[in-house]
Amino acid sequence: MPDDGGVRVGWAREAAKDWVLGHARDEAGFVGAFFSGSTTGLPADAELPSTSDVDVVVVTAGDPPALKLGKFRYRGVLLEVTHLSRDEFVSPERVLATFYLASSFRTDTIIADDTGELRRLQSLVSARFAEPAWVRARCAHAHRRIETGLAAVDVSTPLHERVLAWMFPASVTTQVLLVAALRNPTVRLRYLAARDVLADYGHLDRYPDLLELLGCARMTGRRVAYHLRRLAHTFDATAEVSRTPFFFSADITSAARPVAIDGSRVLVDRGDHREAVFWIAVTFARCHQILAVDAPPRLWDSLAPAFEELVADLGLTTGVDLRRRTADVLGFLPELDRITEAILAANPGIRRR
Repeated sequence: MPDDGGVRVGWAREAAKDWVLGHARDEAGFVGAFFSGSTTGLPADAELPSTSDVDVVVVTAGDPPALKLGKFRYRGVLLEVTHLSRDEFVSPERVLATFYLASSFRTDTIIADDTGELRRLQSLVSARFAEPAWVRARCAHAHRRIETGLAAVDVSTPLHERVLAWMFPASVTTQVLLVAALRNPTVRLRYLAARDVLADYGHLDRYPDLLELLGCARMTGRRVAYHLRRLAHTFDATAEVSRTPFFFSADITSAARPVAIDGSRVLVDRGDHREAVFWIAVTFARCHQILAVDAPPRLWDSLAPAFEELVADLGLTTGVDLRRRTADVLGFLPELDRITEAILAANPGIRRR
């Protein structure tokens, strides 16, 4: 770690590389690894925020582990490791058309590549990343995720499950815009990033529509701060009792707290409280998935009102609410398409022949 105590992005990448070469490379079926997420666009001398992790994708020839390795600290750096099957990388065309993969290959993010296939893939993807046909293919892929995801929501499931099932596809509206703008389709900060895109392309007046669809357009900073305090209490209680492994379990641990809680607090404190709501709601729902199976009934019952209060503020309490809100999102898609087309037409980064 640097002498001044701060962590620079370059140093954090070296720590991630050290973990890959010393640990992941020994796994059966290891093909290679690359960086993903928000840090890929940062220079090596930039300071890594304490509320950020370094995303590493490990490509494996076999089936990925059923449980995501997730967040953990290594050499003082918070890593988030995801395993993906080699099958997702069978051709540059497949990667170019996948909205959540292509941006990782826009630049050289390769950490290890024992067979040489990832570097060849990266070279081909980066050369065609900004071609109009592939940008449109990725926008269409994200668009389909909205429709198929919302169609799969089961309103008969427990509250935490149906809220989580609705929240992710509904919020992919932001990802369509990010893809059109050739920006990284980030996860936690998707609303903040989408706001920047709309501002840059002269459509900031439509940003309230995205917040309205999420249910937080009129939520005050004080109210979001209140929900965050309640989430922090729930998060800590959940981390203590968590035993059953879930795919996202590593996101509800003391190691992950700087991202889930402190990262949201930074947004709230600087006035971006509505942009914090998405991850607050997701984290709340994930906590209750764990509590439903691992917590003593008395503990779960005592924590349930805090989550239910947030859900009520978002207007997602009943099955009728979810059906209505699903219809709202689907009804907005033609307008989303119009804005997307305007961004595509104005984007100077798209290669035009």
